[in-house]
Amino acid sequence: MAAINDLISQIQDETLRNRIQEEVSKMAKQKKFGLVFEEHMPESTPLYDMPIKRGCNVMRRDSKDDKSIYVVLKVEDDTAVCVKPEQKEEAVTFELKDIVRVAEFGESIYPYLKPLDSVCNAPDSDLWHTLIEADNYHALQLLGYLYAGKVDCIYIDPPYNTGAKDWKYNNDYVDGADSYRHSKWLSFMQRRLQLAKKLLNPADSVLIVTIDEKEYLHLGCLLEEIFPEANMQMVSSVINPAGVSRHGAFARVDEYIYIIRIGTSEAQRVNLSDEWRIRPNDKRATMLRWNTLIRTGTNVRRSDRKNLFYPIFVREDGKAIHSVGEPYYGTNLNEVQAPEGTVAIWPIRSNGEEGNWQIANTGLMELAQKGYVHLGRFTETGMAISYLKKGEIKKIESGAFEISGYAEDGSVMSDTVATELVPGTQWRISSHDATLNGTKLLNSIIGEKRFTFPKSLYAVHDTIRFFVANKPNALIVDFFAGSGTTMHAVNLLNAEDGGHRRCIMVTNNEVSADEAKMLKDKGYQPGDAEWEKLGIAHYVTWPRTVCSIKGQDVNGNPLKGDYLGSEPPMHMADGFKANAAFFKLGFLDPTAVSLGMRISEMLPTLWLKTGAKGKCPELTGEQVPDMLILPENQFAVLINENTFADFAEKLAEHPEIQTVFLATDYEVNYQSMVKNLNVENAYQLYRDYLDHFRVNRGRN
Repeated sequence: MAAINDLISQIQDETLRNRIQEEVSKMAKQKKFGLVFEEHMPESTPLYDMPIKRGCNVMRRDSKDDKSIYVVLKVEDDTAVCVKPEQKEEAVTFELKDIVRVAEFGESIYPYLKPLDSVCNAPDSDLWHTLIEADNYHALQLLGYLYAGKVDCIYIDPPYNTGAKDWKYNNDYVDGADSYRHSKWLSFMQRRLQLAKKLLNPADSVLIVTIDEKEYLHLGCLLEEIFPEANMQMVSSVINPAGVSRHGAFARVDEYIYIIRIGTSEAQRVNLSDEWRIRPNDKRATMLRWNTLIRTGTNVRRSDRKNLFYPIFVREDGKAIHSVGEPYYGTNLNEVQAPEGTVAIWPIRSNGEEGNWQIANTGLMELAQKGYVHLGRFTETGMAISYLKKGEIKKIESGAFEISGYAEDGSVMSDTVATELVPGTQWRISSHDATLNGTKLLNSIIGEKRFTFPKSLYAVHDTIRFFVANKPNALIVDFFAGSGTTMHAVNLLNAEDGGHRRCIMVTNNEVSADEAKMLKDKGYQPGDAEWEKLGIAHYVTWPRTVCSIKGQDVNGNPLKGDYLGSEPPMHMADGFKANAAFFKLGFLDPTAVSLGMRISEMLPTLWLKTGAKGKCPELTGEQVPDMLILPENQFAVLINENTFADFAEKLAEHPEIQTVFLATDYEVNYQSMVKNLNVENAYQLYRDYLDHFRVNRGRN
């Protein structure tokens, strides 16, 4: 396009030039630049919990051979008479157990969170993590309403698309023989990353994505496209020191970690062992670092930074800076007169070329007076002068580095050797071994052969730590939860530094390809209890969560060993002072919601929206109360607006409650009630739910 625009600019006839530019601009809008891939239809949405009735869309539970969508004409006893929309004259009868209701692409569905289980190893009022069993596309849409712009860190380990049936698309495992597997994977990831972006705090947050060589190039382009404003870096991390042999190729020992820093997000200096340094015996990285004052690298010539070419007047004994001159724009340096008893030092290189200084003359003297400038010895070309950059000065002024004395020239000296550092982009860390601290650790908790290729607990812990070490109340999300390593890592980090970081994990309940075949051979289908209990959420993620918090394996035996790197040592058997709740994402009938018949089902969503404080409330019994005042959860719900006066009176007794949900069909009534309440956040309950909680709308 650049070449075309250059040619257009050479057209002399203004009318013709503008006309051609207009047409070219139209074409440019139709052309996709950057990463180009096939757009695939989104994954289908089975709604196992929703009843099958006349007019709804269904598909076969075992949809491998028949992915057709049918419309239900009528339901009789245990059967449904259905037709394909395009073949209305050819009716087909299915048993209800063999079909499942589905949402059409773009058809809005209304989610709710069904409580499944919880583990409590801390006071009810303490931290509550969350595991959601769901298609993460739908869960992300729900979380987008609950936590838009509030998430500090997203860590995901998506399917690597190895061709070994490690992930599903449209209810089918994608294998290596599928010629569209790369574009399917990109379509799959694009939708989820676009939703994830809405969750991240635009001022300061990070997205961390792990991947291997199968898709790392495609993923990098996709991330550049979705996050053009972010700072992106890639780390190479050794996860299998022994290597995975590949026929005719080098053994794979590492994988890649994309770090997408949003806003002011920075990697924090944290306490690390010598193992993290490429040259462990080189202590320069952990000592106070002096940088040469003369500019190196780019823009090093005098002509590049004319205002940074000025004289520094050093005493003749070379032990102090007397003063700093103004920028010099002339050609004869000898015409600049040095004060008596001083020598003029210019930014001239050893080869005689004129360069420039790193900082302006106005700030140099101030640094020198504080001891942040160090003088070398006189040479034929002048004198080597070094200074401390802002990061090094911060180490001193924060107390991380103690001043042990001052040199003859007045520059600070420090004997401190820091153990806190930001590492490079090549991680060869023994604790990141996925076999020892991923597979074997997981097997010791929940038993063998439940999950393949889990991450090392410490690899996840370390990666997250760089970005939330300074955020003790961070919200961390993982929507490819897998074996549940992320929540385990967050709990470990909290236990180490006393933080109260909260983790939300999302995973589907897929069974492996081999398990699916075994279950089908026994006559089971997706949605059956026998099938679901072997799914990853129920069989792996939640058991690991419960066991790691309690400090016990699945058989109730204390976990063996200590967590690596913790001082003092932390015993796995001690568990964690944490709580977690397990939910399944289901779907509600919007009519029932609008009539106020689903308040019980909506409570977990309201609980999450207000920060998951205290144990998730539940309604028992069939009768719905007029109101809920929940100080332990720090929110309240007015269900019967006729009792508002009583509601307001009771609410006034709990100033800690700053979020209320008000059920009313009338905007004027809602506004009137809000004016009479002294709270920070108020929502018109059912309208808010129906307008904002919808998911699946506009899917493409």
